[in-house]
Amino acid sequence: MEQKIDTFELPIRVYYEDTDAGGIVYHSTYLNFMERARTEWLMAKGVNLNTHAATANEMFVVRKLEIEYLQPAYLCDDLIVRSSIIKRSRTRALFEQLIVRNDEILTRGVVEIVALDVESRRPKALPKFF
Repeated sequence: MEQKIDTFELPIRVYYEDTDAGGIVYHSTYLNFMERARTEWLMAKGVNLNTHAATANEMFVVRKLEIEYLQPAYLCDDLIVRSSIIKRSRTRALFEQLIVRNDEILTRGVVEIVALDVESRRPKALPKFF
């Protein structure tokens, strides 16, 4: 297993809008949960995405994504999204994101994030807070 460089946890409650007609979390909703957790991780580091692109001339984008659905989540479940950087290079950060219920892993995602120059849309070095 790769070493976790940084870990962040975000509690999530499953609402009607997150589920299908059977009360099971819809597959794409897990990606929304993971996105929220990465955004909150940045906010916890003092990075406001609303102003960051303009002030730092950089934005963060998903380059690659792998997701594995192990068990379903259901309406009204209390979940935790655990986000850890498991690998970092000068230009890329690899997040492992686990969605858990009572310490049971429901979904595992690996998300590669890169920084882009806002104007040129070309890759640039990740900032130090990654």
